[in-house]
Amino acid sequence: MEHVAPLLAALKSHKGQFAPVVPFNPGSDQLLPLDFTAANLALTDEILNDNALFSAYINRRLSEAGARYGIGGYNEHRTIYSRSTVFDNASGTEPRRLHLGTDIWGKPHTAVMAPLDGFVHSFGLHPTLGDYGAVIILSHQLDRQSFFTLYGHLSLGSIKNMFEGQRIAAGDVFAEFGIPQDNGWWPPHLHFQVMADMQGWKGDYPGVCAFSERDKWLENCIDPDMILNMNQYL
Repeated sequence: MEHVAPLLAALKSHKGQFAPVVPFNPGSDQLLPLDFTAANLALTDEILNDNALFSAYINRRLSEAGARYGIGGYNEHRTIYSRSTVFDNASGTEPRRLHLGTDIWGKPHTAVMAPLDGFVHSFGLHPTLGDYGAVIILSHQLDRQSFFTLYGHLSLGSIKNMFEGQRIAAGDVFAEFGIPQDNGWWPPHLHFQVMADMQGWKGDYPGVCAFSERDKWLENCIDPDMILNMNQYL
């Protein structure tokens, strides 16, 4: 995609200038990298298939590390998606397992803020086990380059009074982490994703792709840390 290069340049030129997406104080808050690949042998099928056990696993890891958030997942080939048929291919071919965003794991109802000025492109509710639950997509302009940010696994209240075209200013709290009943039956977290082009999607956009299609999807789904700027604190 030829239009992605100017966008990458714009994001790089503004790196470190974006508002935080979640409340985070680098001077006092700890981050814990979380691994959801096959290399994490502690994350058993028993845990993945029981939401209470999965939530307890996340909470225990955060507590043991003294961390406010767990973070990671961009371009990660994950085993956790075996917990839901949402990520299976209907034809029985290769399932989707490659993660296209960054996950920030934390407490339910954690505030979610806009990293820069934008407008509500669309929003939706996808309650199937493993899906986004409540999701919001914002559209942005930066140095005359357009792009989109996606916020998945939100609370139902996050989309209650929302409307397309609604202006969201940088730093505005416009959503919050959902509880499992709202967020697709996941431990509370935010799926944050950056797309150069919505490619015709509205109220939804894939957050996971087949590994064999990795290059195609990553070309449009830019590293979220270009905006989050959090990995430097791991």
